[in-house]
Amino acid sequence: MYQGRRVAVVIPAFNVAPHIAGVIRGVPEWIDDVIVVDDAGTDSTAEVLQSLREPRLVVERLSVNQGVGGAMVRGFRIAMDRGAEIVVKMDGDGQMDPALLPSLLTPLVIEGYSYAKGNRFLSEDRLREMPKARLVGSFGLTFLTKLASGYWHVFDPANGYVAVDVAMLRKLPLHRVARRYFFETDMLIHLNVFRARVKDVPAPPRYGDEHSSMRVGWILATFPLRLLRGFWYRVYERHVLREFSPVAMFWVLGTLLLAWGTVFGAATWLNSLIAGKVATTGTVMLSVLPFILGFQLALQAILIEIHESPR
Repeated sequence: MYQGRRVAVVIPAFNVAPHIAGVIRGVPEWIDDVIVVDDAGTDSTAEVLQSLREPRLVVERLSVNQGVGGAMVRGFRIAMDRGAEIVVKMDGDGQMDPALLPSLLTPLVIEGYSYAKGNRFLSEDRLREMPKARLVGSFGLTFLTKLASGYWHVFDPANGYVAVDVAMLRKLPLHRVARRYFFETDMLIHLNVFRARVKDVPAPPRYGDEHSSMRVGWILATFPLRLLRGFWYRVYERHVLREFSPVAMFWVLGTLLLAWGTVFGAATWLNSLIAGKVATTGTVMLSVLPFILGFQLALQAILIEIHESPR
C-alpha cells in the first residue's frame, strides 16, 4: 500500500519476453497487485510469466490481440475487482522507471488529483536521449491533443506512464476508450468530460534495445481523424450535455464560418485565376469576413477552455 491506499500496477504485454521479468522484479514491494495482461503475443512472454515466482502477480491472457488500450481496459477491470484504489500503467518493455512511482502517486494521494502522468519534457537532462523522430512527433501530437482534450496545461500526452484514481476510473465509459495506441490521448479526452484534475510529473525515459511496434505512417493516417472525433465528442459531452456552455456554440459557429471562408475563398481565387479576372470587393469580403469572424469565435473558445482547464 502507499499512504494507506491500495495500489495495483497494470502491465500490458505484447511480445516483451526479454524485458517482462525485469519489469516485474523492479516493481516495489509496497505495490499490492501486479497485473500483467498478455495481449495475445506470439513470443515466449507467456512462458516467462509462468516461470516467475511472484505472489502478487496476476496474469490475464487475451485470446485475440486488442492493443494497448484493450489490454489496459481489461487490466483496469481486474484491478477494480481486486479492490485497488489507484491503478498505475507501466509498459512491459522496461522504459518506465519504477523508482518514479511515488512521484505519480503523491499527486493523487496527497494533492487530490484524479490522474497523474509522466512528462519526458520536464527532464531536460534526459531529453536529448530521446530519438529525434519521437521528439518531433511528440511536439506536433501535443498541440493537437491539447486542442482535442481541453487540457492545455498538459504536455507529452502520449506518455504511457500514468496513475488514475479508481473513484474517477469508475465514472469513465471504459467501453468507449480507444483500444490501441490512441488509448492515452483518449483517456485525457474522457477525463476532461468529468473535469478530472490532471498533473504532469517528470518522468525521464529509459531507452534500451526495445523496439516499438508503433508505425509512424499508421499514426499519421489515423490520429488526426481520431483527434477530430474525440474533440467533437468532448465538446458535446461536456459543453452541451453536462454544462450547456457557450463554448460549444463558439466552436460550432466558428468552425462553420472558417470552413465557409476557406472553401469560398479558394473557389473564388481559382475561378479568378482561370477566368483571368479580379474578383470584386464584395466577393472577396464574402470570404474574408466569415473567415475572420470564425477565427475570432474559435480563438475565444480556446481562451475560455484554457481558463477553465481543470488544474
